[in-house]
Parts: sequence; C-alpha cells; structure tokens
Amino acid sequence: MQASDVVITMGCGDACPYFPGKRYLDRKLEDPAGQGVAAVRPIRDEIERRIRGLPAELGIEAAA
Repeated sequence: MQASDVVITMGCGDACPYFPGKRYLDRKLEDPAGQGVAAVRPIRDEIERRIRGLPAELGIEAAA
C-alpha cells in the first residue's frame, strides 16, 4: 500500500491501515460470508460494476 497512489478498501473503515498522503476510496459492501449463492451473486456483480467504473472515477481514459 505504501507504493500505491490510490487505496481501495471494501468496508473496513477505520480498521484499515492508513498511510498519510494516499487517496482512499472505501467501498461499503454487504459481507457475503455464510450466505448462499443467490445472495453472493449480486455482491459479486456490484464489485464488477464498481471495478469497471473505476478508471472513469479516477479520471483515467480507457485504453483504445
């Protein structure tokens, strides 16, 4: 994390390690632990949606 420009976490808030000067994006997601496949799939799909939108959110142009 120390060499990163942006640190993306998934709901750990204050429990996550912190390095001054880094940009942090905390993504709160439902915890899939102990849930069945039907409950986990929407969480998985939300993670994918967020990852696909990340370049635009960070101001990075998509590769041609």
